[in-house]
Amino acid sequence: MSVVRWGVLSTAKIGRTKVIPGIQAAPSCEVVAIASRDEASARGVADELGIPEAHGSYEALLADPDLDAVYIPVPNDLHAPWTIAAARAGKHVLCEKPLAMTAAQAEEMIAACDDAGVLLMEAFMYRHHPSWVAVRDLVASGRIGQLVAVQSWFSYFNDDPANIRNIMAAGGGALYDIGCYGVNLSRMLFDGEPTRVTGSVVRDPVGGTDTLVSGILEFAGGVASFTASTRAEDDQRVHIYGTRGRISVEIPFNIPPHLPTRIHVAAGGDPPVAPLIETLTFDAADPYTVEAEAFARAILDGGPAPVPPDDAVANLRVIEALFEAAGGS
Repeated sequence: MSVVRWGVLSTAKIGRTKVIPGIQAAPSCEVVAIASRDEASARGVADELGIPEAHGSYEALLADPDLDAVYIPVPNDLHAPWTIAAARAGKHVLCEKPLAMTAAQAEEMIAACDDAGVLLMEAFMYRHHPSWVAVRDLVASGRIGQLVAVQSWFSYFNDDPANIRNIMAAGGGALYDIGCYGVNLSRMLFDGEPTRVTGSVVRDPVGGTDTLVSGILEFAGGVASFTASTRAEDDQRVHIYGTRGRISVEIPFNIPPHLPTRIHVAAGGDPPVAPLIETLTFDAADPYTVEAEAFARAILDGGPAPVPPDDAVANLRVIEALFEAAGGS
């Protein structure tokens, strides 16, 4: 096998507009099928995106013998059953974040994939982008001294009650949708798990989803804090502080695939008035393409997933602790 043949389980917007084009651009990938519960919808998206096969059910896609892997962008509450079904069908799985609704569900998904001998990875695309590879290297190298604090913000405005992100039973809400990034990057940068978690949650008075969530994660070497909101102006920023400098990431999560990316490293000079700031610019790169290629290479080479699925379990444990600290899920 020289290329990974992909199927996409659902015609969800993120797949149509971002992930499928990203996978199609990856050298080791081909998108050969897509499924919807409405065959006409599947065929329409297939024709639009140049995908050869369209299936009228998820079951039919998983039964397709010409597929090696599937990308799963269904609502959060359906991640676990369809990942397990895909594993039993012998397909490798790239599943949207959060991997599941609970850590226990995620462990069941991992067990199913292990039993089937297929790879499973949570689709945190930002981690694979060259700018974030550089950030991790800078922190690990001691460029800003010892890491002591991470601050992140991620927000957008969506008050449509019919939108899946605002439906509690489907796994909607700010923490599952975008707050999970703040948790993930904090654990990644501190290279460990928090020893203490506190949080605050504001909920929609009608639908019940969390619309504003803040968390404080205490690590052995420092503290991470984040805020995420589905009812605020679109914005996203990450600031990383060390004992001898800091790093700012301009567009950390929804990284534009067609634009150069910049991070700013401040170390030395005369802060805060005149810090010595170096701006690092990275050529345009589609994070979805980089993610798909990394996952495909792992499949082709017989190696582990670039990010082990156990990381998703750990992320969900922190999410559960945040909800508990804020007064329950």
